[in-house]
Amino acid sequence: MRMRISPGVACGVVRAPSSKSYTHRALVAAFLSGRLSTIVDPLDSEDTRATARGLEALGGRVRFGESAWSIRPGLPRRRSRGTTIRCGRSGTTLRFLLSVAAREPRTIRFTGDPQLAGRPIEPLLSALERRGLSVRLPPLHRGLPLSVRGPIEAGATVLDTTLSSQFLSSLLLVLPTLAAPSRIRTRGASVSAPYVAATRSIMGLQGIHVRTRARTFDVPAPQRYRGGTIRVPGDASSAAYLWAAAAITGGDVTVHHVPARPAQADLAILEVFRHGGTRVSRTGDRVRVRGRLRGPIDIQLDDAPDLLPLLGALSAATPGRHWIRGATHAAGKESDRRRATARLVRALGGRATLTARTLRIDGTARPRSIGHAQWDDHRMVMSAAVGALAARLPSSIGDPRTVRKSFPEFWTVFRGLGIRCEVAR
Repeated sequence: MRMRISPGVACGVVRAPSSKSYTHRALVAAFLSGRLSTIVDPLDSEDTRATARGLEALGGRVRFGESAWSIRPGLPRRRSRGTTIRCGRSGTTLRFLLSVAAREPRTIRFTGDPQLAGRPIEPLLSALERRGLSVRLPPLHRGLPLSVRGPIEAGATVLDTTLSSQFLSSLLLVLPTLAAPSRIRTRGASVSAPYVAATRSIMGLQGIHVRTRARTFDVPAPQRYRGGTIRVPGDASSAAYLWAAAAITGGDVTVHHVPARPAQADLAILEVFRHGGTRVSRTGDRVRVRGRLRGPIDIQLDDAPDLLPLLGALSAATPGRHWIRGATHAAGKESDRRRATARLVRALGGRATLTARTLRIDGTARPRSIGHAQWDDHRMVMSAAVGALAARLPSSIGDPRTVRKSFPEFWTVFRGLGIRCEVAR
């Protein structure tokens, strides 16, 4: 099964889906509150369902409504054989729920799809082990399934944040609920900082306080999450593809339900558009993007690695030389997105030169169609769909079902912008 995209100009007004990142964080905060809570406007996707089901495995009860989910923590399920959390392809589910599970004096098993097994987790496991977590890994000490047994104790730990900000977010969410204060000292490059800011935003709204100085996070404890009603904002990551569809075709797209606050890393794409000659205007939670991107693009992406494939597609279809710097940790996502983005650029007719820290792209004024590409990564497929709009002929870009991971309604929304896309078997 492949999705076939025809060239076209994107125009229209659409609503952004809710944020995947904030939905994950809201679910964990609600569970840790120990009281009945309601999450308003959650994103219903494969990844967020994995986190909700994982919390159910830990004793919670989740009721899935159309516009709100309720979560009642309930009592831990005491089973002689332990509990299994099935993470699917969700790295966030695995990383966040490892710390949640680490509070409990029982064996909890984590499984996931083969794609998830290759994603980095060792720095988080090492930090939890230093606080008393028992970890049992598969042969060769890599991948899944793995089993853990707590409880962990409060105290000081050193955490390597080079590969993912989610390791830090995972600990920050859980440590306030322990019996005594903790301290985290980070080492290595601190990547994806806006995602840590998103974690702290949810924590702050829930009455949880953390003190920071330089690379140290002091976590007072015990603290308690308030629970109650938690509202999820619209998703800048998903909106970025819709704005980019306008910028690559010279169209006119307005996306609403995207507030300027709280923090979202992928709002950085709006500055790319502004510097590249595309008109950007905001009115409240509505952002309008008009006109064609002229470039050049030169951006540091350590804080917004999910934009890498999309900016690669935009660069390939924009004449001139472009530089995408950093985001080396994108190699450890659902696919090696650095190499996959270089392949996408070449498929569109651009030239890509990949080094240890940069991706140099020479774009073309005449992008070519993509023929029978089979990316198995939601962000690669959505980025390829945007790039295909600028080609001269229809493109075949990969399995349409991959978008269920983060933006289940992507194809419906895309068609709402006047784009012709159809499934080819």
